[in-house]
Amino acid sequence: MKGAQLTLGVRLRDDARFGNYLGDRNGESAARLQALTQDRTLPLIVLCGDSGTGKSHLLQAVCHAGEARGESALCLDMRELLEVGAGVLEGLSATRTLCLDNLEAVFGDPDWEEAVFHLFNRMGDEGHQLVVSLTEPPSAHPPALSDLASRLGHGVILQLALPRDEDRLRILGDRAAERGLELPDDVSRFILRRASRHTGELLSILERLDEGSLREQRRLTIPFVKQTLGWNTAAATGTTDTDST
Repeated sequence: MKGAQLTLGVRLRDDARFGNYLGDRNGESAARLQALTQDRTLPLIVLCGDSGTGKSHLLQAVCHAGEARGESALCLDMRELLEVGAGVLEGLSATRTLCLDNLEAVFGDPDWEEAVFHLFNRMGDEGHQLVVSLTEPPSAHPPALSDLASRLGHGVILQLALPRDEDRLRILGDRAAERGLELPDDVSRFILRRASRHTGELLSILERLDEGSLREQRRLTIPFVKQTLGWNTAAATGTTDTDST
């Protein structure tokens, strides 16, 4: 079962590390998380924040840091495990650092909540560390199992805020530079006006532009972005097309 369990872990993105987690609003929380996972005196850390705050990035960064220390580390997205069954958590307490992303996905399911509670206990008994992510603080959206709610409430809670537009522009620019792309300021601002503000979606757009630029051997310009992303018509976005440069 152990081998089957390990295949369920999230494949860590190489760029999901503490060193390139950007955004001044959450810099203090990210630094504290890094320090807490190095210190390891606290068995449970709870990351809270809306989608787009970088929770998944930070959980994977925790795993990368653990692996760099030569420790076992595993990140699981609880949304992807619902159909597998709560028994998949058995044996995972042997993992030195275990990260559970989107933990609220199993709230309301008695079998899952009990399995998570027992996993928390086993991790604590073995001196291992658990880091979980939630959209809201445990007090605002608690699980039905009171023991699990209490355990979450006693963890170290780190709150993440949505990035500002300045942070998003910096993220786009730095990620483009990592790919060897030149992303002019007017192009990045155009993307931000037209696209979702969700960081993950912005990075997916950048990946598409990188592939298109490489394939067509073209620089990133506003016309090229419009063509590649299908933003040639104002009707596609419901906005007035004033960016015809």
